[in-house]
Amino acid sequence: MIPVCSVDELPVGESIRITADVPVAIFNADGEIYAIDDTCSHQDASLADGFLEGCFVECPLHAALFDLRTGMPSCLPAKKPVRTHPVFVEDGTIYVHVAAQPVVQPAGQPEFALSQESVA
Repeated sequence: MIPVCSVDELPVGESIRITADVPVAIFNADGEIYAIDDTCSHQDASLADGFLEGCFVECPLHAALFDLRTGMPSCLPAKKPVRTHPVFVEDGTIYVHVAAQPVVQPAGQPEFALSQESVA
């Protein structure tokens, strides 16, 4: 596990980027902490620089939305998910366990699916 920062150093609505084996973006979405790969799967853009909308981050380059809970894109132009990483908070410190394996698309699943939240 990688220590990121204290909970107080990541206010609600903000993000931080760390570099582990890959760049990882950590978000505080309404008090819930999420971690995903920092690079948009559509084109080389930092998701930590994106716009946080509830549990979604909008890529700053072409406005693709990624669900912070699953890593799945909810609209074009992104078609492939980004990895999510387990986050733990202990004694006020945020820790991330960076997954080493690549994203595996479930068989028979579309590359992306619009969720009800992204349609509303």
